[in-house]
Amino acid sequence: MSENEASLYESVLRRVADQKTDPATPAGSPGLPPVKPSAAVIPWRHRGSGVEVYWIQRAQALPFMGGWHAFPGGGLSRSDAAVPVAGEPGEMAGLSPAAGFPESLHSLHEDPGPDLLPGIVACAYRELLEEIGILPGSSSASAEALDAARHALLDKSKTFTQALADLGTEVDASRLVWAGRWVTPPFAPVRFDNRFFLLEWPESEPVQPSVLSMECDAGEWIDPAKALASCRADVLTAPPILHILEVLAQDGPVTGLKRLQDPSETNLGPFRRIEMRPGILMFPLATHTLPPAATTNTYLLGTGDCVLVDPGSPVDSENERLERALAVAREKLGRRVVAIWLTHHHPDHIGGVERLRKSLGVPVLAHPLTAERVAARGIQIDGELLDGQRIELAGDPPTSVLVLHTPGHARGHLCFLEETQRAALVGDLLAGIGTIVIDPPEGDMDDYLSSLARLATLRPGTLFPGHGPAILNGVHKLREYADHRLWREGKVIEAWAQGLREPSEMVPVVYADTPKEAWPLAERQILSHLNRLRRGGRI
Repeated sequence: MSENEASLYESVLRRVADQKTDPATPAGSPGLPPVKPSAAVIPWRHRGSGVEVYWIQRAQALPFMGGWHAFPGGGLSRSDAAVPVAGEPGEMAGLSPAAGFPESLHSLHEDPGPDLLPGIVACAYRELLEEIGILPGSSSASAEALDAARHALLDKSKTFTQALADLGTEVDASRLVWAGRWVTPPFAPVRFDNRFFLLEWPESEPVQPSVLSMECDAGEWIDPAKALASCRADVLTAPPILHILEVLAQDGPVTGLKRLQDPSETNLGPFRRIEMRPGILMFPLATHTLPPAATTNTYLLGTGDCVLVDPGSPVDSENERLERALAVAREKLGRRVVAIWLTHHHPDHIGGVERLRKSLGVPVLAHPLTAERVAARGIQIDGELLDGQRIELAGDPPTSVLVLHTPGHARGHLCFLEETQRAALVGDLLAGIGTIVIDPPEGDMDDYLSSLARLATLRPGTLFPGHGPAILNGVHKLREYADHRLWREGKVIEAWAQGLREPSEMVPVVYADTPKEAWPLAERQILSHLNRLRRGGRI
């Protein structure tokens, strides 16, 4: 397909680029979700010769981070600021409000603000009661009274202030110890400016943590080293939790406190380290992409010799930040970029290729069909990546990668399966935020469904998409995507049975749940379903 036959999807991306002179500025990124103040508490106790922490598994059904492991916590409520609080958390004196913050937290013009917002301690206590059923300072209250207060909060029959009055207690901030502050990077659909606190909760406390099925699937006391090992295998958790577990496993809550309060050791230059599986570093870069996404994930894959996957930002300042981060990754972690790999040709995945090729002095590899498409944009592909190739990247341990041709979104689309951990870099096969557009003739629904099914047969664990956060339970998510497309196809068949023949006529029926501004792209997806149905002789 020639460049002048580019799909509507690519035309939309070009219009986004024309409207955004710099996606790294607020005017260039209107789709970024606001950063919500939040609090999280790390309950810990001495057990035998070591320390244990209490963590939870968030309910699988939750739309954000469902199934992930975390510490109890949540977003600041409007009513939290009205809750009386006595004292302040320990170890607050002399700390800078932005202690340990990497430059990237300011790159989108966010003001970190003060460390302790009004209500943030009350928020921490409320979340403790709601999520794990404990409340510091309530030891005189019976377990039954505490449980009743918990349920009253969850069913919203009482406010936290009323629950405290019923229990005859107050929020005493001095039970908490300040343990650092992290902001969700701009790739996520929901973002938090999260304050962490330590809370010692010995076995002598009359009420011990427990979870309810409303927000949590499980909760347990666990050795931090054991928890960290599980996070490097099949458990998924966010970067702050990984750092906290590592510090507590190595130094404990007392000796390690300064490392918790200032987590700058995790910074890779202007980025905070995002490595939810060993050997897969994520760098979300501002790009001209399809809203609600505002960034594209660039990945550094490997433990020694590494490949840089999809440097997609066209913005010099973003690529300069990436280059600085890669230099630090090489110095601190021994990770050397030996090649650039592309999942596909769309502009939000190749915007920084030429700059990074020159600055790193490495070849660029892609599928031959992608090579044809990017050649028209002046990008030379130096080598081919073909379906079924196994490439071993030297390192400790080495990284074995299976290359998979997964057309559907784009004819030359590739996924990369890291075989040891069964983690897959999936480009635009799936998304952690937004949707995947199948736009003929470049997009093909038969190919797309086949690609989903094929990757599912390889039983990947964690999926790393081009946009948004990592996705847990890869096989389930792949099947969910396929089921959703087939459900939508059923709507197309219903519209056809009503006598509707053109995609423009079908949109109000098939995509009634979709905002009208997205209907032009929805028409193209209907066309892809119609093409598939005609090929199958079903219409």
